[in-house]
Amino acid sequence: MKKIIAVASLTAVLLASCTPKATTAAAPSAATSTAEQIAQGKTIFENSCGRCHKLPDPSSHTSVQWVGIMNSMAPKAKLNDEQHQWVYDYIVSAKK
Repeated sequence: MKKIIAVASLTAVLLASCTPKATTAAAPSAATSTAEQIAQGKTIFENSCGRCHKLPDPSSHTSVQWVGIMNSMAPKAKLNDEQHQWVYDYIVSAKK
């Protein structure tokens, strides 16, 4: 009986540790920023992103790819959620 409980407990622990973690990073919503906020996004993009590396051409990636790039880079640039949205909206609008 103790073996069954031990095996069941071990199985439960293994299953729980192997499940994918929930991610809190969400895709920025469709362009909701004003023209002024998008202009701020351009400034943030140029100053914050350009501080560490050459600025990528907004048309070099799709909107979906930019979501992943922004989700990985925004924390490094210490952008808050609003700034993240503004930069994303700037990049998407600059592609057109």
